Amino acid sequence: MFILLLCAVGFLAWSNGANDNFKGVASLFGSGTMRYWPALIWATATTFAGSVASVFLAAGLLKTFSGKGLVPDSLATSGGFVLAVALGAGLTIILATRFGFPISTTHALTGAMIGSGWTAVGPAGQLGALGKLILLPLLLSPLLAMGLGSGIYLGFRRACQQLGITKEWCLCVGAERQLVPIGHTAAGQVVSAMAGPPALILTTGTKGECIERYAGQFLGVSTQATVDAAHITSAGIVSFARGLNDTPKMAALLLVLLALSVPAGMLTIALAMVIGGMLGARRVAETMSLRLTSLTPGQGLAANLSTGLLVIMASLFGLPVSTTHVSVGSIVGIGVVNRTANLAVVRNVLLSWVVTLPCAALASGAAYWLIGRLA
Repeated sequence: MFILLLCAVGFLAWSNGANDNFKGVASLFGSGTMRYWPALIWATATTFAGSVASVFLAAGLLKTFSGKGLVPDSLATSGGFVLAVALGAGLTIILATRFGFPISTTHALTGAMIGSGWTAVGPAGQLGALGKLILLPLLLSPLLAMGLGSGIYLGFRRACQQLGITKEWCLCVGAERQLVPIGHTAAGQVVSAMAGPPALILTTGTKGECIERYAGQFLGVSTQATVDAAHITSAGIVSFARGLNDTPKMAALLLVLLALSVPAGMLTIALAMVIGGMLGARRVAETMSLRLTSLTPGQGLAANLSTGLLVIMASLFGLPVSTTHVSVGSIVGIGVVNRTANLAVVRNVLLSWVVTLPCAALASGAAYWLIGRLA
């Protein structure tokens, strides 16, 4: 049972890495600040650091996701229950990853606990506790992220106007002459390159190279370099927060059986997440970075600050929010403010969130039933 459990939880963590590891750096890739592989390496390193820190800072989440208090203690500490939860959640996450949907590991684990618990003991399980402990934070976190992300972005935009920080644009010249959108006015209206911006630079290159840049210097340092450095740092903070928040949720499945010590369990999960992220992050990366909305470096910075702040605070207080929900909420909030959000993609992502919990519940319930028949 120990070997089966270790493999199942390792599979869950591998699936989590493939679906979640890139989310913290999605704005870096989407805004052109970093290419895919450097961004993924940065995400992997900072996520691993967050996983290590969770040993000391996120003990509350270990208790929440142990299953105790949701189902009878005798069931929560049984190998069959834990194995079914890991398999149900892992299968749900890897299926979503295959189709490029960024879903919540928290949702998948919650659904898996419901499915296994109901299959095992029916209404005897205290599943109503899920509403207060897990579901309420999950429902509120995307809305808070949308509000905070858009608020931080609008505050940044206002500060830039007050400080006199301007922008410069480039006009691409290639096989075909193309005009590239160059941003928004203070009133939020899109301005084209023909509208005569204050600083228009003519360059050659591909369309992807024609991006909005901050002009001039701030406190003696290039404004664009300052924004890029802050953006990269904020992405690292988000990835750190994700490792801090997600690692204990999966390690709890190992620790309820006392199969491993807390540090060993956390390290096992962290290594599996690293491997999964390095091998399987591409499809979700494209959805998060390129399809939800277009982002500039400044907008990406605002989204990351919002996500990192909310996820770290939730981890310290033991609240099981979803980094996915918070990150997507922050990005979409900025896209809504700028009217650049791809509503069709947003709708599909929201639909994947809705079906995550029942899919995980069905998969986990079926796994528990099958384990019981084979035992």
